[in-house]
Amino acid sequence: MKSALYLCLLLVVLQVQALPKLNHSNKHKHEREQPHSLGDHSHVEHENSAHMKITPSNAEFAFRFYKQVTEEGGNKNIFFSPLSLSTAFAMLSLGARSNTLSQLHKCLTFNLTEMEEQEIHEGFQHLLQLLNDPHRKIQLNMGNTLFIDERLELQQKFLDDVTNFYYSEAVSMDFQNSEHAREEINNYIKEKTHGKFVDLLDSLDEDVMMILTNYVYFKGYWEEPFESYDTRDDDFFVDAKHSVKVKMMYKSTYYNIHRDEKLSCWIVEMPYTGNAAALFVLPDEGSMNQVEDALLQDTVSNWRQSLEGRSVDLYLPKLSISGSYDVKRLFLKMGVTDMFSNDADFSGAAKNTLLKVSRAIHKAKLNINENGTEAAAVTMVEMKTFSAMFSPLEIKFNRPFVMMIFDKATNSILFMGKVVNPVLVHME
Repeated sequence: MKSALYLCLLLVVLQVQALPKLNHSNKHKHEREQPHSLGDHSHVEHENSAHMKITPSNAEFAFRFYKQVTEEGGNKNIFFSPLSLSTAFAMLSLGARSNTLSQLHKCLTFNLTEMEEQEIHEGFQHLLQLLNDPHRKIQLNMGNTLFIDERLELQQKFLDDVTNFYYSEAVSMDFQNSEHAREEINNYIKEKTHGKFVDLLDSLDEDVMMILTNYVYFKGYWEEPFESYDTRDDDFFVDAKHSVKVKMMYKSTYYNIHRDEKLSCWIVEMPYTGNAAALFVLPDEGSMNQVEDALLQDTVSNWRQSLEGRSVDLYLPKLSISGSYDVKRLFLKMGVTDMFSNDADFSGAAKNTLLKVSRAIHKAKLNINENGTEAAAVTMVEMKTFSAMFSPLEIKFNRPFVMMIFDKATNSILFMGKVVNPVLVHME
């Protein structure tokens, strides 16, 4: 059986509410816009490198957000999708103007002296095309939807742009019938995340005018599977004084690894079938803080370039963790303030209505286990034979570690996290 890394979603929900004393004279109901399918953009050549221009900024944002979470999260599990966050707020920026827009660009680390605003959105457009390619071997789906109150009329250019660049569907509904609207939105989220998020939206305030959602669903299978009969009960050391019992998986095979002596950590790359890989970073005892401080694009890029194949006795715990984040609170600390206040300028999104973001949440879940489907390993069999002259190196993930899931086709960080306690499922 192939071992599966079973990653479910992330999603961002933005509630955009009307500011007080607005002109509600426009009662025109916005008709539902049909999303552009990826097939509609077949004229875009595969070798188009538009997405590569935004890759460094997306990576830098991932590490900035991670560090913001660690600063206030203490010694807890962390798991989120930086790409989902970047995509959702980049899409929202299409309607932002003045200081609201510049703060968003700065938070997402987009430097307009190095690239034009148009190039940002073209980058995400191509990125979504590549990620959602139905011919890929990994199961990866990413999408966006705008739920719009029927009282709100959006700027046509904003609608055209979110549909063209982000393949977003625009759904008009009666938010005054809040219970029905909430149920419809939750059913949509449940369907897109394969049932992993149920009743995500707990309430819908009467002044909410638009909800933006972004979802990511990923399921991958290891090229070199773990066997369930090799899994044993073992200790995972949460800290120097406390340990918990975990199901520790074991595999002796050939992996790409790197030892960073300066930061005192091991890096192990575990590939999936379908051009994706997980990067696990195991700091030596007492070295987690210095590893986290060094988490930058250049550091991770150097790690990946320094990987070398070696025979490894690898121990990795089965785990199921989740992350839930108040993005509004985190973004405020990252310098994004106008968007959430009466100084917000989303005049590029709506006609005759002043809007601000009232709530932004992000949830993600991760499950790593041995479940999967039968399939043959790819090139790893030959490489394992080649490495037989080396004695296996033991790398045991029995203490807190950092992990990243890369989509190699786009060089994007899909998910990122830190495992402090593999048996704690729900972490706020």
